[in-house]
Amino acid sequence: MSLPGGASMSTEQLQQRYIGTGHADFTKYEWMTNQHRDTYASHVGHYDQLSYFGVAQNQSIGRVRLQMLEKMIQPCGKPPQKDEATNS
Repeated sequence: MSLPGGASMSTEQLQQRYIGTGHADFTKYEWMTNQHRDTYASHVGHYDQLSYFGVAQNQSIGRVRLQMLEKMIQPCGKPPQKDEATNS
């Protein structure tokens, strides 16, 4: 990726600028959570998509927005428990 003016960005700069770019120690759960949150954020940010979902679910746009915002808290359920034996 490059900046305006042609200067390129390093991986570290990308990770500082964009949270969801990940790193070497990213777990599958963290990756899936970021993907789901990005998707819900996109749906909430685009009124036409919210309207489509509202019509499809026979609900108001405000209720659909609220449901998606609530799903963003833990979109993939509770995080898996980490084994202390594997982290040592």
